[in-house]
Amino acid sequence: MAPRKLAAGNWKMNGTLASLAEVDALLSAHPAPGCDLLLCPPAVLVHAMAQRAQGSALKVGGQDCHANASGAHTGDIAAAELADVGASHVILGHSERRADHGETDAQVAAKAIAAHQAGLVAIICVGETETQRDAGQTLDVIAAQLAGSVPDCATAANTVIAYEPVWAIGTGRTPTNDQIAEVHALMRDKLSARFADGADFTLLYGGSVKPGNAAEIFAIPHVEGALVGGASLKASDFGPIVAALAAA
Repeated sequence: MAPRKLAAGNWKMNGTLASLAEVDALLSAHPAPGCDLLLCPPAVLVHAMAQRAQGSALKVGGQDCHANASGAHTGDIAAAELADVGASHVILGHSERRADHGETDAQVAAKAIAAHQAGLVAIICVGETETQRDAGQTLDVIAAQLAGSVPDCATAANTVIAYEPVWAIGTGRTPTNDQIAEVHALMRDKLSARFADGADFTLLYGGSVKPGNAAEIFAIPHVEGALVGGASLKASDFGPIVAALAAA
């Protein structure tokens, strides 16, 4: 199998029930999007969005899960609970989780295992900070995060890797095409060396992806889609990104 193209949107801590009108607008404009289509809203909206998307091309995911299947973990969500309310995917190891909650590579890997056991596709995020980029450490950082965050049970069917340079998330700054290509080539090489189906893992780019730069980014080798933040909140912004990926 070849890598599947995926347009994924991360709503982060944004959205209410009224925001689900954007799902209708997106699906109305792209009933057969030509690529896999995913939105990851706040946990309180997962069930309602999944109900809204039932029978459509849109899949729904969570933004995090706990490594344990259940227990005394107030405020946390188990992977099986996400699956139970209609989620098919879960974002793990996003830089905001790593920075704001101190998540380690080992914790991300444990969460990925839990996601796999619950039947969810884990979208595992990696990315360097501006300090690491300026110090020339980008490739070493990405290699270490891949090694530590991606569990041995990962396959192309149950795991997606998203490269999100921390310094480009929500800043409007985007790495050069050559910088993106360099990291995606490294990720493909590392995955291919470690996993029998490493050549088939879907690799996403994330970090200030917009309608105006999407087509150019999707033309870069080993970029099979995007993990989109703010631009996924409105169908009028996310729709053109979806169309650009379908045409790539």
